[in-house]
Amino acid sequence: MSDDNASDKQEISTVEMLRRYQTAESVLLPIPRDAFEKMYLNPKMPTAGDLRRTFGNPTPISLMGFLLAATPAAMLTMGWRGSGGNGGAILPVFIFFGGMVQILGGIGEWIIGNTFSCALFFTYGTFWIVQGTTQMPFFGVGTNYSPTGNTLQGAQTPEFDATIGLYYVILAVLTFVYLICSIRTNVCLFLALFLLVITFSLTAAVYFQMALENAAAAAKLLKAAGAFNFALCIPIWHIFIAQILEAVDFPFALPVGDLSTVIPGRSQKLRKRDAAT
Repeated sequence: MSDDNASDKQEISTVEMLRRYQTAESVLLPIPRDAFEKMYLNPKMPTAGDLRRTFGNPTPISLMGFLLAATPAAMLTMGWRGSGGNGGAILPVFIFFGGMVQILGGIGEWIIGNTFSCALFFTYGTFWIVQGTTQMPFFGVGTNYSPTGNTLQGAQTPEFDATIGLYYVILAVLTFVYLICSIRTNVCLFLALFLLVITFSLTAAVYFQMALENAAAAAKLLKAAGAFNFALCIPIWHIFIAQILEAVDFPFALPVGDLSTVIPGRSQKLRKRDAAT
């Protein structure tokens, strides 16, 4: 009898221990909505599987790549310390940090099911690759604008500038769509995308003025675009630092201005409606 009682007590103790473990797991593993949107720049959506627990967070990797390309690009656009030349000295930075690192991070976001941040990083990662390769004669982007087929001469024509201007208009429109979606993420990302819409719009205006041969107006608009570009890097630096601190479980956390409850998602509204009925 004593052995049976001991066995029963051991089983009860084991069951109680498992219950405590399950309770702790249910509290610790799911990520709160505001923390999730700070870590992934993505509205919290249900996904199949446990890939987010298996893999590391790719978001700060992409943010790092963006910042290492965009911050010096903004500075040289404004001509700080005598810099300039459309960033010709750091074309590899544009292509590898701004482009490849963001695309690799975007692939990581795709793997773990973060569609919105995946779209962001693929868009702006590809933008930086285009930005770098456009300035390489090997790609011959100005060939079709020169009667002699000289790509460098073709890149100085009004038709070339007007075409690039239209490209930036579409980038501004696409970023505006992302801006609307970011209302469900956080203040920092919303502010950065808002400033990026202005940056792309000003850059489009620069090329349109160059197409009209208004060099003085284009120069002023270019400096303004650089200033807005630098301004948009500030909230991105804030998000990056906040995420890196979270990654090492730092004693304090930086707020990014959670917006997840400002505009409830469609699925949230349906759940509330079902709960009310």
